[in-house]
Amino acid sequence: MPASPAFPDSQRIDLPGADLWFAPTWLARGEADALLSALLVDPGWEVHRIRMFGRTVDSPRLSRWIGDPGAVYTYSRTRFDPHPWPDALAGLRLRLREALGVDFNSVLANRYRDGRDRMGWHSDDEPELGPRPVIASISLGATRRFALKPRGEGRRVALDLPHGSLLVMAGATQSSYRHALPATARPVGERVNLTFRRILQVSASR
Repeated sequence: MPASPAFPDSQRIDLPGADLWFAPTWLARGEADALLSALLVDPGWEVHRIRMFGRTVDSPRLSRWIGDPGAVYTYSRTRFDPHPWPDALAGLRLRLREALGVDFNSVLANRYRDGRDRMGWHSDDEPELGPRPVIASISLGATRRFALKPRGEGRRVALDLPHGSLLVMAGATQSSYRHALPATARPVGERVNLTFRRILQVSASR
């Protein structure tokens, strides 16, 4: 990824040991609206089963793993084989490649139906992503608060991620920090989050 990503309205988040860039209006409002509408009517949303505290449970959100053939992802001891790329995401993938210089081959789509849906503390540090992955996170729909905390001592930071925004996590961010999307008691609408990734260990078979 370039030292300074080539996208407008971007700002670097000053956080020790992390490489974070944020563009609150990366997608124009009309484009973000159209993309959200297309994704919400897609029938491919699933409830993923994950391991938590020694038990297999339903994840507190809807999800879909999308990618090139062989871009297999393992999360919480569960293997996810990719669904094909929908038309709505093909152009977005190319734009991100041009802006960040990364040939993303997969994306995790998460759908948060209301404030109860959430993502717990974790790092995107699975072996198939490599030691210093670039994660490009696009938010659509309701604004939700995204939190990061260091693995050791240090300050936490929280960002409100609005409709059409882009957050890029690169460098040592995943090895130095955990992140989460906490539940909220506030009344909020639906949100879709797209985290584009590059799987390095591509499987030869499906």
